[in-house]
Amino acid sequence: MKKKRTNENLRRVCTALLCLCTGWSVFAQDARNIGGVIVDEHNETVVGATVLVKGSMTGTISKFDGTFTLEVPENATLVVSYVGYITQEIPVSGVSDLRIVLKENAQVLDDLVVIGYGSVKKDDLTGSVTAIGEKDFRKGTTATPAELISGKVAGVQIISNGGQAGAGSRIRIRGGASLNAGNDPLIVIDGVPVDNGDILGASNSLNVSNPLSTINPNDIESMNILKDASATAIYGSRASNGVILITTKKGVKGQTLRVAASSQNSVAIVAQRIDVMSADEFREAVRSNPFTDQRYIDMLGTANTDWQKEIFRAAFTTDNNLNVSGSVKNLPFRVSAGVISQDGILKTDNMKRTTASINISPSLWDNHLNISLNLKGSFSHIQFGNKDAIGAALRMDPTKPVTADGFDNFNGFWTWMDGNTGNPNALASKNPVALLRGKNDKADILRSIGNVQFDYKMHFLPELRANLNLGYDVSEGDGKIAVQPWSSDKYIQGGERSKYQQNKQNLLLEFYLNYLAAIATDHRLEVMAGYTYQDRQTTKHEYAITDFSGSNEVIAAPAFPKFTMQNTLVSFYGRINYNMKERYLLTATLRRDGSSRFGADNRWGLFPSIALAWRISEENFAKSFENLSSLKLRVGYGVTGQQDGIGDYDHIARYDYSDPTAQVQFGNNFYQLWRPAGYAPDRKWEQTATTNAGLDWGFAGNRISGSVDYYYKHTTDLLNEVPLPMGSNFTNKIVKNIGSLDNQGIEINLNVVALDTEKLGLNIGFNLTHNRTKITKLSMNDGPDTDYVGAPVGGITGGTGNTVQIHSVGHAPSMFYLYKQLYAPDGMPIEGAYADLSDDGVINEKDLYRYKSPEPDVFMGFNFNFRYMQWTLSSSLRASIGNYMYNNVFSDAGNYSQVLNPNNNLLNTVTDIRNTGFFNRELLSDYYVSNASFLKMDYVSLSYDFDKLIKKVNIRATFTVQNVFVVTKYEGIDPEIAGGIDNNFYPNPRTFGIGINIGF
Repeated sequence: MKKKRTNENLRRVCTALLCLCTGWSVFAQDARNIGGVIVDEHNETVVGATVLVKGSMTGTISKFDGTFTLEVPENATLVVSYVGYITQEIPVSGVSDLRIVLKENAQVLDDLVVIGYGSVKKDDLTGSVTAIGEKDFRKGTTATPAELISGKVAGVQIISNGGQAGAGSRIRIRGGASLNAGNDPLIVIDGVPVDNGDILGASNSLNVSNPLSTINPNDIESMNILKDASATAIYGSRASNGVILITTKKGVKGQTLRVAASSQNSVAIVAQRIDVMSADEFREAVRSNPFTDQRYIDMLGTANTDWQKEIFRAAFTTDNNLNVSGSVKNLPFRVSAGVISQDGILKTDNMKRTTASINISPSLWDNHLNISLNLKGSFSHIQFGNKDAIGAALRMDPTKPVTADGFDNFNGFWTWMDGNTGNPNALASKNPVALLRGKNDKADILRSIGNVQFDYKMHFLPELRANLNLGYDVSEGDGKIAVQPWSSDKYIQGGERSKYQQNKQNLLLEFYLNYLAAIATDHRLEVMAGYTYQDRQTTKHEYAITDFSGSNEVIAAPAFPKFTMQNTLVSFYGRINYNMKERYLLTATLRRDGSSRFGADNRWGLFPSIALAWRISEENFAKSFENLSSLKLRVGYGVTGQQDGIGDYDHIARYDYSDPTAQVQFGNNFYQLWRPAGYAPDRKWEQTATTNAGLDWGFAGNRISGSVDYYYKHTTDLLNEVPLPMGSNFTNKIVKNIGSLDNQGIEINLNVVALDTEKLGLNIGFNLTHNRTKITKLSMNDGPDTDYVGAPVGGITGGTGNTVQIHSVGHAPSMFYLYKQLYAPDGMPIEGAYADLSDDGVINEKDLYRYKSPEPDVFMGFNFNFRYMQWTLSSSLRASIGNYMYNNVFSDAGNYSQVLNPNNNLLNTVTDIRNTGFFNRELLSDYYVSNASFLKMDYVSLSYDFDKLIKKVNIRATFTVQNVFVVTKYEGIDPEIAGGIDNNFYPNPRTFGIGINIGF
């Protein structure tokens, strides 16, 4: 708490400094000298408190020992103030020696907002920043911190990566600012920018970035989201996609010992399933199909198996946490530990995570030196359920049993066989239950994030502070995969064993100076300048894939047993905050970043910003509006950079190992060779310039408050993968700085305290975001005569190399790029019939057209909290309008050529086949793109406070339902899938939980 007061730089000290600088004093015939000491409630001296004579500009500040002296009129009244404390008025008539005790003002402390390298009052913000505290977090079981703010912040879109145990989320702030570089925001935890890259073992696909998966949400005190460039530019090259500042809970000086424990226990069930044919429907579909011959009818079985029911389950989660906080003399501390065990709804899927954290924050040298030590560690053990079983459950013949006699070689699991070889049919669908039981996929992840921060207020000049921050983020992920020899997936090679390991190290050194000064009566200036050195290193170990039996027969040798990647960022930065009359605010920042990922000619980037704010409500003419509590106009402009998503050494001419498919034979052995790699020596920073205009307002004592923001982002030197002329490089495609992108939108935020009495309370929150993104350049020649239609993206299942999306100039990124389906008079799509949009009499790639975007035009959030006596009811809903989804499950499975499979097996199909009657796959038909707009209730929570059950013990019991309902026209598994392609998505479950929190 003391640290926050210091970082605020003592708002009212400025006025007193003015008094000292100008030497103003009161000269009256009855003037006299008085003195005293100023302390807080814990008898700690308060250094730098402002002491003013009421009604004048005469004043001073308290010294290092809390004492002050001042010449005052005989009947004067002193006004004593200090940021974070309640201002006091003290008559001094007949008194010459004072002892003034200041009491903490919790409201002022709550109004402090953490920004880059410091904190400010909400009223002094000039940029677009949203602060979310613990009381506003999402309720219920939360395995990762991103879930805490889902739907709570305008301009922030959080999409779950699925229902897998411990799965993370995709976070987008004001849409993406890039195509090939990263679009994830920078995440800073207690002053440490954490690694956004993949941690091997965090997902069994090994490619899902989830930097927050190892952080305990129960340790988080607040999350501040910096959205516009005036707020983010202080982080320079990493801030184009916004910044999330996470502050964890800490002990408070003078706090008595507090112990808190919580336990959340929940059961998750499948909320939505894909409609596929039942066994009876499937038998009828096979027998009645005009293309059926007797061999397919003979393949039909007699079982009635619901394969989705066989692979999913009711999943149990328990999340238990304990923390102890307090203060031992002058040493505030907090220690916490948490254990969560989360089962996924897919059988065999489980995540266990143990976390621990410690924070100590002593103050030394009469509070001139504040130290904050933060250490966080976690150990996660993950048992991955085989997600291939999800797709197999949709395609496996429902007339076949799970197990049957005669399949002893396959552990009793029914298996499609190849009649010619006696081996499993490699082209047939696998038994989903056998896929789950036959694969043991485990990973262990160790991660630790920590830092020690020294904040020193100079003895000889208290207005000057020096801050040194030393931090680290280290992790190790290793896993082992074993596929049983009886599994049809690896039966021919006798099973399989493989393993992997990765070590990551992220080291940080930051130092900055901060100076606060009063220039004149109504002017305050704060100047900050600093330096950052950050080094990231990733070491990956690769091991041979062997057979299961233990004979160590190598199936595939690693290209590199061990290799290390490293990049370094060096930065110089500064910021000026200027306040005039508490009405006119200016913030200017400048950061210069140098990255080892770029060549010497393009290594350094310059990222400036400026923002102005006008507190209109402080003007005299605004005082006449009785119900107006606050009104502030903000305008800002800034430039940020981008360096994520590119290789560490792509600017250097180098050699790489050839692909395994490009080996050379010598005798009986095959060898991979070294070959030149493509490189881009002229690659440089992507840069995003952002203009933001916002209005913050409040009425009726801020019981009704909100904000409106308009933003426009223009990204230049856009990194885009483009084809290269033959012979110009050692690759046919490379990522170059060719392109630009525009992104603009409106954000609306509204908060209403509708009821606020001792017995009743009702808080309502609403936010709305309208966002549009358009590509404005992708190649050197984007004119009307160019043949370059864009960069294909969006790979799908159902054929090699098929894509259904494209990045094109003049359009939103990742628009669907398909044929326009033609329909019969009865509304049925006509198989193979598409519109000849090029009007050349031939249906070919020239007839593909851009149709809809996977990203919404508008997304909204609504939440409320209703309190009656000890009861509290809260809920959160989200809506998305204008997002479209390509249903790859329907396009791949919804055809009879797959049911009557030529590879001597039968495949189940989706019931949507009745709407098409397609015999062949029509993968590029726009029929499979559907409006996926939705309304979701994320949670509803009912809690009761047993405040009088046990003396000095607070007990709260909570019942929560998560993923309560979804209203949508989309017929797939979920209308909200990142990227807009629905392909065997791991379903998000519906969860019912009971929790208890105890504090004493």
